[in-house]
Amino acid sequence: MNNSPGLNSENPKKAERLPGEEGVWVFILGDMVVFALFFAVFAYYRSLDIQLYKQSQSTLNQNYAAINTLLLLTSSWFVVLALHEVRKNKTIMARLFFASGLLCGVGFALVKILEYREKIQHGITMMTNDFYMYYYIFTGIHFLHVIIGLSVLMFLLLKTKQDSLTIKDIQTFESGAAYWHMVDLLWIVFFPLLYLVK
Repeated sequence: MNNSPGLNSENPKKAERLPGEEGVWVFILGDMVVFALFFAVFAYYRSLDIQLYKQSQSTLNQNYAAINTLLLLTSSWFVVLALHEVRKNKTIMARLFFASGLLCGVGFALVKILEYREKIQHGITMMTNDFYMYYYIFTGIHFLHVIIGLSVLMFLLLKTKQDSLTIKDIQTFESGAAYWHMVDLLWIVFFPLLYLVK
């Protein structure tokens, strides 16, 4: 199982195809367009009351955000490594990397929960002001994407227990990895937009 040649090595042209299922890429593109509209709306309303947004932003915990950025970047790196091993049909190493990526993703979720808890304990909710309304809505929707992504990673982790992988299986792994990278990319935009932009 772990010493068989990579599936793509049998036909080099396969490496040139779009990784994953086309439908997943349509979903990802649509999701990115929706979030781009979110970012534009946030930027517009921020321009109407910059002082309020700056004051509210200063109450955010940048340490939590930095830790979460590191966790998601590391998780994506592990998923890249896992996919590389899957393409070589080395499922034991792929399982280890998927488990590591999953663990980092769980770490992200726990840190985000701590951040929400800290805000709520200080009486800061989405009703506090416009900045926090957007903060809770945007990070909440992203958090939902993270939970879905963690379920996807768990599915892929379990799928590595198969005795052998087909081209269709590889596409499933690629699709799941693409979704997780989208979750990472969205956070990379959220981090400076909500926590750093002055």
